[in-house]
Amino acid sequence: MNGPVEHAVCGDVRETRGEMRGERGDVCGERGDVPGERAARWDLLLTGGDLLDPGGGRRGPHDVAVRDGRIAAVAPRLPRDGAAEVVDLGGRLVTPGLVDLHTHVYAGATYWGIDPDPVAWRSGVTTWVDAGSAGAYSFPAFAAAAAGYRVRVPALLNISTVGLVARVGEARDLANCDVELAVATVRAYRDSIVGIKVRMDRHNIGTHGLTPLRRAVAAAEAADLPVMVHIGAAPPSIGELLPLLRPGDIITHCASGIAAGPAGFDPAAKDAYQAGIVFDLGHGSGGFAFDVLEAQLAAGMPPHVVSTDLHARSLHGPVFDLPTTMAKALAVGMSLEQVVAAATIGPARALGLPAGVGTLAVGGPADLAVFTVEHGRFELSDVHGQRRTAPLRLVNEATYRAGRPLPPRLSPPPPPWIPLTDAQRAALADRDRAVRRLLTTPLVGPDGLTEQFPRDGG
Repeated sequence: MNGPVEHAVCGDVRETRGEMRGERGDVCGERGDVPGERAARWDLLLTGGDLLDPGGGRRGPHDVAVRDGRIAAVAPRLPRDGAAEVVDLGGRLVTPGLVDLHTHVYAGATYWGIDPDPVAWRSGVTTWVDAGSAGAYSFPAFAAAAAGYRVRVPALLNISTVGLVARVGEARDLANCDVELAVATVRAYRDSIVGIKVRMDRHNIGTHGLTPLRRAVAAAEAADLPVMVHIGAAPPSIGELLPLLRPGDIITHCASGIAAGPAGFDPAAKDAYQAGIVFDLGHGSGGFAFDVLEAQLAAGMPPHVVSTDLHARSLHGPVFDLPTTMAKALAVGMSLEQVVAAATIGPARALGLPAGVGTLAVGGPADLAVFTVEHGRFELSDVHGQRRTAPLRLVNEATYRAGRPLPPRLSPPPPPWIPLTDAQRAALADRDRAVRRLLTTPLVGPDGLTEQFPRDGG
């Protein structure tokens, strides 16, 4: 897997005889059953990749063809002369575009929001689920902002009408937890709202106990959607809130050391897991502890979803991105297949995302991630400074959304209210200097140029 990903453009799309078919029968939409019939034109053919598609049940060397932004064919080998562009992946790992179930991407409008595009192109995440940044009051503006991103952004509507404009406290005034208004907002934005979000810890609900959760569940039931529940500092305890949840509802920060308390593991969690509650890692800046996850794994409770809770306070550490979070799951013993499933088909199924999201199914969106697999010993930290060592990490080489590679983008500086260590500030300054040096150096030397307009006018 050495060297860059190589691109080659084929000249003409030639006629072929017979049907383009793979071992699994996954073929492009137009067939060449009639001798002499023109084969389907593929806009892009990714060749030589090592496919890992848990949702589609595929593993190993496969080619992937794309047409009109969708997967046209998947097979161990596809004809090279049927594509306008061929990209040789040189044995790199190919997965469906990653699905991050817990992010905050309402940039410039909330305490937590970030722009997803500068992270997406270098991380492989093509679907960013915004977890409650906007409530009913601001959801129209959020929807307009999300439509401008290159990535897909389904959203969980905050049961609080004010959303996450501030660091905490959105449910301290129960008047903000308006069930009827939440349901009306879902109906108006049914194509983009995929669940209801509520943050259930003492910093956000004040003295209202379980009432915000009850209202979130009522809205979700009326809209036929799941609830995502953030857990954290009690009250309420995990044991108090879990009985209100239904199968298919989601606990985020499932391995939170803060929510687990001194005992480290609440037995009520296993009952909920067995009852069909979805457990989402939701790393964030305060929601993930290695020892809690290890206790859950020992109890036979691997997380159904591995997500980042990526936001303005976690982007520069301790989260960084979804591949780094996936490496932390690998560090405690989950397999690569488990982790990729928990970052692709797992979240897609949990929220009932459109068919094909989180897989490389023929006919589905051509969202793909290409990684180099680096083996070694990679030390990683949770939010409390506990460290573990991962045996490998995924380094993104390319991210395709609807069949097109996402272009490079740089993240803006963190907003002034985000706390950073001296080491983080120094690293950001070093990175800025490195980028400046890279971009102020001429792209090529004299030998890399040609005379574009000859003096003889030729």
